[in-house]
Amino acid sequence: MTDKLLQIFPPEGVKIVTTLFLCFLIGLEREEHRASFQDDRRYSFGGVRAFPLIGLIGYAMALISGSQLLPLTVGFGVIGAFLWLSYQHKLVTSKDPGVTTELSGLATYVVGALVSRDQFWIATTLAILSMLLLELKDFLENLATKIPGEEIFTFTKFLLLTCVILPIVPNQGYTSFDLNPFKTWLIVVAISGVSYGSYLLEKVSKGKGGVRLAAVLGGAYSSTFTTVVMAKRARTLKAPHGYSGGILMASGVMYFRFLVLVGLFDLALFQQILIPFLVLGAIGIAGGWAWSELPDAAVEGSPATYLTKNPLELASAFSLAVVFAFMIVATNYAVMHLGRQGIYGLAAITGLAPVDPFILGLTQTAGKMTPLALAAGGVVVAAASNNFAKAFIAVTLADRKTGQQSFLLLLALTALGLLPLLWIAR
Repeated sequence: MTDKLLQIFPPEGVKIVTTLFLCFLIGLEREEHRASFQDDRRYSFGGVRAFPLIGLIGYAMALISGSQLLPLTVGFGVIGAFLWLSYQHKLVTSKDPGVTTELSGLATYVVGALVSRDQFWIATTLAILSMLLLELKDFLENLATKIPGEEIFTFTKFLLLTCVILPIVPNQGYTSFDLNPFKTWLIVVAISGVSYGSYLLEKVSKGKGGVRLAAVLGGAYSSTFTTVVMAKRARTLKAPHGYSGGILMASGVMYFRFLVLVGLFDLALFQQILIPFLVLGAIGIAGGWAWSELPDAAVEGSPATYLTKNPLELASAFSLAVVFAFMIVATNYAVMHLGRQGIYGLAAITGLAPVDPFILGLTQTAGKMTPLALAAGGVVVAAASNNFAKAFIAVTLADRKTGQQSFLLLLALTALGLLPLLWIAR
């Protein structure tokens, strides 16, 4: 649209009109803000005239500067000095001074300069974002008070894992096992990201969805951890069908979680396990839901409080990276020296602990050192072994009825989970 206008009207005329329009919008928002202070006579700088003038000054300074930045920078300093005087006056006359109006004046100067340099998209984006930030003041301030400091710290750690550490990790293989630090940390980021997403959803829905929603979200975080928490809680709430069904649902969600993680790193292995894991996941979720519908003596819909813990402990992330590297070495050793039985044996053993590192280790060796069918079989055995381990966790930690029901349901899912070996790992 801007190119068409430039063909019809003088180029500099279009730029001046664009500058006036964008800066007028910012000034209009500030004028509305100033009008709200008329009753208490609070001082507020600028409006629908001052902001367009600042934008025009920025436009003119960029135009006369040419390729030099010094005049444009001096102009920015002069405008900044005037805005500083405005803020000094505000500090003296106002009980609750804010600096957003003065900062928006500096942004307006930059908008005019960008238009002069033909950066129309950047100038428009900057003006619109400035208006949004100014207009959404109440929403953003309320949001800041509602988010606990520990959650901001958690998100910061997630950014540290993904945006700071990941880009600087070497992306090349080392040793005869082809250990790649970048791929190792990328898998740590993937597991942390899936767990963090579930963690945030559970925080949002806390206390609103009961046992079944907690089971689904907890299963996306960690079905083993969810089984432990639900089994312990079942001792006091006495709702065996509800909690044993929830434990089965969490194990069903586990299969979908594995599909997501495997699909991120090995599409061929993902295709091998797609249909079996979709079926097993659906059976676990639907079966658990139906079982939890059976009546219990406890009050219907006993709430499940928040289940998961912070998934982004940095020590846990580094430990996961070490475990994953160890699993790569162990998997390759099993393939070279122990064959099929070694992979299945390793899968069965690792299923008794958090199984993500082993399964994602297979994504790095499948089709290379590990035959694709054997890798798929290893994933199937590890998932089934994990269900078997959770059956014993439930019968140990829960009350008698919940433990017995969970044990039988998870044993049934374990048996069904091994059936894909009949055609996957031929």
